[in-house]
Amino acid sequence: MSEIDPEFFKRADEHIGLANEQIKNGIGQGKVSASFLYSASRFNAWVAACAAKDEKDLLEDKEEILKYFVEEYQKMLTENIDDYINNFNKYMKD
Repeated sequence: MSEIDPEFFKRADEHIGLANEQIKNGIGQGKVSASFLYSASRFNAWVAACAAKDEKDLLEDKEEILKYFVEEYQKMLTENIDDYINNFNKYMKD
């Protein structure tokens, strides 16, 4: 990620907070994770569609859109897994 706006982590924390509430209400982590991923993909498809002038334009840009979002997700997931590796005992205390 290049520039992060000041509200970036606040918004992310709000999404995580909702996921944590769902887990507290008895929904399993795997189910919450799957819903979280689906909602992110659905929202990002909508963002891509908003930038297109029509379905042909969206189809022409599909591979570029997929490449961008997959690469960004991989970077973010790598950073977060590395953070958990480096802080495992601190983060995973009971």
